[in-house]
Amino acid sequence: MNLLLLEDSDFVAADRALLRGRRLRHLHEVHQAQSGDSLRVGRLGGPMGTGTLLRLEADEAELQVALDSPPPAKLPLTLLLALPRPKMLRRVLQTVSAMGVPRLVLLNSYRVEKSFWQTPFLAPEAIREQLILGLEQARDTVLPEVSIEKRFKPFVEDRLPALAAGTLGLVGHPGDYPACPRDLGDRPVTLAIGPEGGWIPYEVDKLREAGLQPVQLGERILRVEAAVPALLARLY
Repeated sequence: MNLLLLEDSDFVAADRALLRGRRLRHLHEVHQAQSGDSLRVGRLGGPMGTGTLLRLEADEAELQVALDSPPPAKLPLTLLLALPRPKMLRRVLQTVSAMGVPRLVLLNSYRVEKSFWQTPFLAPEAIREQLILGLEQARDTVLPEVSIEKRFKPFVEDRLPALAAGTLGLVGHPGDYPACPRDLGDRPVTLAIGPEGGWIPYEVDKLREAGLQPVQLGERILRVEAAVPALLARLY
């Protein structure tokens, strides 16, 4: 935890917050904090700054906070991601959040097993938990916007063209395609990353019709958890 994230419900005054639960355990067990220590803190959805531990007890900690710095800028990116395996989903959510993706669409695909949609890791509170872990890692305070699309064709035909309008539309897909572009600066991108083994040809065609062009990272086939940071790092 590189940033102690505070929620609105933690505040008992404009500059005072109380901590319990996971974050309190982290202060005890990882930080081995003591009263008087200064910590990096941020308000979820708001600014960042410092917090001074006024008291640290077994069941509660009190912080005096000064929040005067904006969170880091997000990437100009919308990420469409075929739903990964449940265990991988948690890691990918953390990565997406840590790397500054502002919008994530979890999308169905022919190669996404139906059972994946039944995982409890798709519950809003479970998604939020993983996103917060990513924010804490990267020192950010703004949660990505996550939406779920269980029907590929209606989403790609009806909503994706408008979503991708005015952006560089890309499909990460292995094959005889142009190399993924590099260092796009502040150019907005809509990027679609498929499941293990990639999109099927029909899906690639539909994504192309919506304005997204296939690109590749080379001959090696990567797991989704590797492809996501590799493509984001290459683009930005």
